[in-house]
Amino acid sequence: MDYLSITGPSRLGGEITISGAKNAALPLMAATLLCDSPVVIDNIPDVADIRTLLKLFAKLGSRFTFEDHTLTIDNEEITNTTATYDIVKTMRASILVLGPLLARFGRCEVSLPGGCAIGQRPIDLHLKALEQMGAIIEIKNGYVVATAPEGLRGTRIIFDKITVTGSENIIMAAALAKGKTELINVAKEPEVVQLCEVLNAAGVRIEGIGGDELIIHGTDREPVCFDEFSIIPDRIEAGTYLCAAAITYSTVTLNGVRPDHLDAVTAKLHEAGCRVEEDGESMTIYPAARLKAFEVSTTEYPGFPTDMQAQFMALATQAEGVSIIEERLFENRFMHVSELQRLGASIHLKGHTATLNGPIQLLGADVMATDLRASSALVLGGLAASGVTNVHRIYHLDRGYEGLHEKLQRLGAKIERLKE
Repeated sequence: MDYLSITGPSRLGGEITISGAKNAALPLMAATLLCDSPVVIDNIPDVADIRTLLKLFAKLGSRFTFEDHTLTIDNEEITNTTATYDIVKTMRASILVLGPLLARFGRCEVSLPGGCAIGQRPIDLHLKALEQMGAIIEIKNGYVVATAPEGLRGTRIIFDKITVTGSENIIMAAALAKGKTELINVAKEPEVVQLCEVLNAAGVRIEGIGGDELIIHGTDREPVCFDEFSIIPDRIEAGTYLCAAAITYSTVTLNGVRPDHLDAVTAKLHEAGCRVEEDGESMTIYPAARLKAFEVSTTEYPGFPTDMQAQFMALATQAEGVSIIEERLFENRFMHVSELQRLGASIHLKGHTATLNGPIQLLGADVMATDLRASSALVLGGLAASGVTNVHRIYHLDRGYEGLHEKLQRLGAKIERLKE
């Protein structure tokens, strides 16, 4: 098993290019199941979650090549509509095949999902919506068994709460449904927006893209046909490197980004005293004279993203004053707190709120990653700490960050990937 060894404190400098967003790539890969001809997708990040979904596609009978961040996939001859436990347990996003498989083939079996241990993320909203569209849903032996032999039908669906994967699953299901589907309280994340834009370009007429209400005109099980398209930049990866620059008081330029997707993150960096300048598809962060305390409350897009909460907690350890971080979306997403405390962080937890006193001189130590974004927070802590920090269980990092240690090396960090 690999681990990262970081010698700090670091000063960074230079520029790097941000990868494609795996949270956009995964639903768009699933959307290719709606198509019976080859699809070409560019700018796909080479991370573990992408490879996991490709293993699932192979089991379904897809034919594909994945080279140099370009995926060419052909789902014409799918022979299997079962997403098995051995794959789905490792990545919750595998549930995204449920909607398109059911819509196209009228039957599928998908294992109940696993993924990061950051709290309960039930799929009841997915299943309730599919039942409203005429599907028969049963849970048997740990699998969702879904049937709709006559196809799905359009209807009006109101999501009880905002759900990103639920929105994506039902958008894909509605693409091949009969008639018009109205979706109310839809997630507005950029990844959801790109899914709608690509489907719209493929011939599925979608009204209201970018808003919280969509009208989807289904094709009545006629497969869609995609043009070649490219995955949007990863806003969470970009935000992580902005925090890496901020916590090390460094100037760093990010290329290949969408600054408009990062407004909530850059607003908090400005609050902390940093300056972020945008130039087309590039962003440059200039360090604060002294980092200032800030308050963060996670919420759905366009609010502050839960996937940046851990990184800002690491940043808060170096900010002068009392910072308050409230996690409103997931009940178990503070598992990185105890590991940051091993580095010396002063953090008080009460319910869903963390209070941090800073700045604190962090000292290197052995720490253990517990989920994907917690891993990056520990790397940030290691960059700011004096001495050697070893981050273990970095297979979590590999799920969502492509070449993180190599990019940090290019910026001047003393970081190595080593074998246990």
